Amino acid sequence: MSALLAPRRSVAINAPVPVENPVRVCFMIDRLSRAGTETQLLALIRELDRSRVQPSLVLLDGEDDLSRALEPADCPIIRLGVRRLFSMTAARAASQLRAFWREHRPDVLQAYFLDAAYFGVPLAKLSGVKRVVRVRNNLGYWMNGKHRVLGRCVRPFVDAVLTNTASGKQALIEQERHRSEQVVVLENGVDTSRFNRFMFPDTSKPRVRVGCVANLRPVKNIDGLMRVAKATLERFPKMVFEVAGDGEQRPELERLHAELGLGDRFKLRGSVTDVAAFLRTIDIAVLPSHSEGMSNSLLEYMAAGRAVIATDVGANAQLVRHGKDGLVVPAGEPESIADAIGELVANPMRAAAYGSSARRRAEAEYSRDAMRHRFENFYRTITAN
Repeated sequence: MSALLAPRRSVAINAPVPVENPVRVCFMIDRLSRAGTETQLLALIRELDRSRVQPSLVLLDGEDDLSRALEPADCPIIRLGVRRLFSMTAARAASQLRAFWREHRPDVLQAYFLDAAYFGVPLAKLSGVKRVVRVRNNLGYWMNGKHRVLGRCVRPFVDAVLTNTASGKQALIEQERHRSEQVVVLENGVDTSRFNRFMFPDTSKPRVRVGCVANLRPVKNIDGLMRVAKATLERFPKMVFEVAGDGEQRPELERLHAELGLGDRFKLRGSVTDVAAFLRTIDIAVLPSHSEGMSNSLLEYMAAGRAVIATDVGANAQLVRHGKDGLVVPAGEPESIADAIGELVANPMRAAAYGSSARRRAEAEYSRDAMRHRFENFYRTITAN
């Protein structure tokens, strides 16, 4: 394992490795959706060079219509229909999964999310899968005592843990007691081609549009963005705020929207399938989250060349260099977001320059092609030891 344990961006992880037989990688997740982690997984499966890596996919549940519709067409898939880990369905599914692995003979299991990890990680090791990898791309803001205990129970079966930020690595070391050398940082990628031929933001227009792409969950702080909008609209009455995304917090946010009297100046657009088209209508893109790993939305803002404002959580300050690619503001300070919006509106040339710089940075360092190479070389490295 010594080569695997080299630091991020080391020769061992990212340098080209001679190709022999393809590495067989089985990905395991609860179900598919259009959320960030699932979108990155599907992109990775789609982009992998089949001469280097042959993927298969296990869905712990995966029986709903959306998950079925998102299934990739070019890799073997099994749906287990497991919704509760302690059930007769789960016991039968374990037998089905072992048969699936005997047929496809994966070299690596890569498990996402809690239930898939608790179910798949020990079973894979007991079934003879050569290397078992867990993925955790957030900072563990949701963790409680039960999950800490279960995480430590599966830890002996895990050969490596993947995360997409340095702060995520530190959280894994502190919260789940993984050794530093066991945690590997592999950054996300964004399909920059979807954002070609974008105009750069023009905050000098009479009506400036401020946009956010986020699931409607408390950690995304959309309620805070509504309060920012209330304060900002007093200074810039022709401004419009729009949020693309849906989720459990929507009823609460609709009530707050009415209480604040935001009317048509703040719109909850619901789920948007074409994020690129949505971002074409936006001049300033805001990420107001309380916690993030490596935000897919932020990568999309950058690829679209938007003028970006992001809170200083997770990898946000790593992606967006303050004063070069956008503005990074303290989390939990809505007035700082309002002030940053005012700064960009008052300086349209600066806003356009931030957007241009962010676009170049996304293309150079965070493309899907760069992500693919990172993962392919990781699989070669971990199976070589």
